[in-house]
Amino acid sequence: LSKLGSSKWAAKKEKVRKKIRDIAINLIKVYAQRKMQPGFAFAPDSIFMREFEAAFIFDETPDQLRAINDVKKDMQASHPMDRLICGDAGFGKTEIAMRSAFKAVESKKQAAVLTPTTILAHQHADSFTRRFANFPISIAVLSRFVSRKEQLSLLKKIEEGKIDIVIGTHRLVSKDVHFKDLGLLVIDEEQHFGVEVKEKLREQFPTIDTLTMSATPIPRTLQFSMLGARDLSIVSTPPKNRQPVETIITEFDAALIQSAIQRELHGEGQVIFLHNRI
Repeated sequence: LSKLGSSKWAAKKEKVRKKIRDIAINLIKVYAQRKMQPGFAFAPDSIFMREFEAAFIFDETPDQLRAINDVKKDMQASHPMDRLICGDAGFGKTEIAMRSAFKAVESKKQAAVLTPTTILAHQHADSFTRRFANFPISIAVLSRFVSRKEQLSLLKKIEEGKIDIVIGTHRLVSKDVHFKDLGLLVIDEEQHFGVEVKEKLREQFPTIDTLTMSATPIPRTLQFSMLGARDLSIVSTPPKNRQPVETIITEFDAALIQSAIQRELHGEGQVIFLHNRI
C-alpha cells in the first residue's frame, strides 16, 4: 500500500494509464493498417458452395442467415475481414465458421480454427469432418493430444499446403507452424485468449480474413465492434425446437433431485451432479 499523502499512488496510476494508452494506440494502429491494407478477395459462391449449404440438416435462423451473408460479403471484399459473431451456445456459430472455411478452401486458401481447449479442438474436428465428408477437403487437428511424431508430419503437410483446414489450440501460434497460404483465421471462444495471442496472430498474418466467435465477448472486443473498428453480427434467435434453460433454486430436497434426474434419464439426456462433499 502507498503511504497517505505521498505521491507514490498517483505516480503508479499515471504509469498504468500511460501503458494502457500505449497498448490502445498500438491496437488502433494495427486495426487501421488492416482496414487500409489490400486483402484477398474470395470468389463468389459456386455450385459446390450451394451444395454444401443444402446439406445443412437444420433450418437456418434469420440471424444466422444474415451473419452468413455478412461474412460472405466481407470475404469477397478486397480488404481483410475482421468480424465478430456474437451468439449464445447452440445458436449456430460453428455452421457460420464452416461455411466461411469452405469458401476459403474453394479459393485455394488454407483455413485455421483456433480453440481455447484441447477437447473443443477435437470436438470441432469431429463436427467438421462429418460436415465436410462429401467434399475433397483435408482436415487436421493440432494439439497436445496428438503425438510428437504425428505433429511433425502434420506440420510438414501444413507447410506444403496438403491440409486445407487446421483446427488447434494455442499450438497453432507456435513458431514451428508455417502455412503455405493461409486465407482465413477463425477464433472460437475468443474471450479465452489473451491480447498477446490474438495480436501475435494479427502481426503474423496482417492481411488475412479474421472471424471471431463468442457467446460472451470481452469488453475490449465489444468496444472495438461498437467503435466500428471491427464488424459485428449478432445471432440472437434460438434454433427451432430449442428448449429454454430452466433454472430452479431451492433448498436441498432429495425427492426433487431424484425426480429431476429420472426425468432427464427418461429423455435419454445426461446428468452432471456437482456437489461440494462427494
